[in-house]
Amino acid sequence: MVAETQSFTAPRDRHLFARQLHLWLAAFLIFCAALSLQFGAADVRLSALLGKLVTGEPLSQMERIVLFDIRLPRLAMGGLVGAALAVSGATMQGLFRNPLADPGIVGVGAGAGLGAILAIVLGSMLPLGLTQLIGAQLVPVAAFLGGWGSTLLLYHVSTRGGRTSVATMLLAGIALGALAGAVSGILVYIADDQQLRDLTFWGLGSLAGASWGKILTAGPLIVISIAAALCLGRGLNGLALGEATAAHMGIAVQRMKSVAILSVAGATGAAVAISGGIGFVGIVVPHLLRLACGPDHRTLLVNAGLLGASLLILADVIARMVISPAELPIGIVTAVLGAPVFLWILLRRRGVVDL
Repeated sequence: MVAETQSFTAPRDRHLFARQLHLWLAAFLIFCAALSLQFGAADVRLSALLGKLVTGEPLSQMERIVLFDIRLPRLAMGGLVGAALAVSGATMQGLFRNPLADPGIVGVGAGAGLGAILAIVLGSMLPLGLTQLIGAQLVPVAAFLGGWGSTLLLYHVSTRGGRTSVATMLLAGIALGALAGAVSGILVYIADDQQLRDLTFWGLGSLAGASWGKILTAGPLIVISIAAALCLGRGLNGLALGEATAAHMGIAVQRMKSVAILSVAGATGAAVAISGGIGFVGIVVPHLLRLACGPDHRTLLVNAGLLGASLLILADVIARMVISPAELPIGIVTAVLGAPVFLWILLRRRGVVDL
C-alpha cells in the first residue's frame, strides 16, 4: 500500500518541483545577469553604478558607454542566444524522442556556417551598393539565410504526401552537413590569412560584437520562435508515446512537426547568425533538466530557456575574466564545460545507443 501511494504521488511531486524550479532558475538568471554587468575589461562595477543611481549622482560618459552600449547589449544577446539554443535542443529531443538530439539535426548549423564562410571569403565580390547597404551585417545575414535555407531544404526532402519523416530528415541532415563541410573546406583553402582569422573567430562563437542593432534585428524572431516552441509541450508529451498514439489523443502530429522544425530553424538560425557557432548548450541543458524534473515538456521547455540563458551569460563572464583584458571565444568555454557532461550522458546511455 505504501509503495502504491509513493508511485501515485511521485509524478505529482516531480511536476510541482518542476514548477518551483521556474522560480529558482529565474533567480539564478538574475544572479548571472548581475555578474555580467559587474565584471568586464573596463574598471566599471555595477555596485558603483547602482550607488550613483541611488544617490542621484550622474554617470560619467565612460560609465554610460560601458553600461548601455557594451554590457547591457551583451547581456541581452547572451540571454537570447542561450534561451534559443536550449529551447531548440529540448524541442528537437522531444521531436526525435532522443536525448542526444540537438538543433543541428535540422541543418541550421551546417547551413549557417556555410553562409558565414561564403560572406567572409567571397563577400568582397558582391556589388558595392549591396555591401554598403548591408554593411557590417553581411555575415549575420548570410549565416541566417544559410541556416534557414538548409532547414527548408531538409523539410522539403523529408516531407512526402503531407507527412514529415524525422528519420529521413536525420539522414538528409547528415548528407547536407557533409556537403556543406566540403564546400566550406574549399572556401577555407582559398581564404587569405585575415579571412582565416575571421572564420576561426566566428566558428568558435562570441558575444563581443553585441549591439542593440543586432538584438533588434534577431531578437523578435528568436522571441517569436521560442514562444511557438513553448506551445508544443502537450504535443511533444503525446509524441513520446508514438505518432499513432499521439494522433489518437487528438494531437495534429504533422502540424506539430512543422511548427517545431520551423521554430527551431528560426530561433537557432537567428542565434547562430549573431553569435557564431556555440556548442553543447542545446544538448546538455535539456538533458540535465530532464534528469532533475522529468520529461514533461510543458515545464521542461520553460526551464530550458531559463537555464540556457543563465549558463550562456555565465560562460560569457568566464570567457571575459579568464585572460582579462582579452577574452576567450565563448564556444571554447561551453565546449570545456559541456563536453564532459556530454560524455557522461553517453556513458549513462551505453545500453541504449549500442547497436
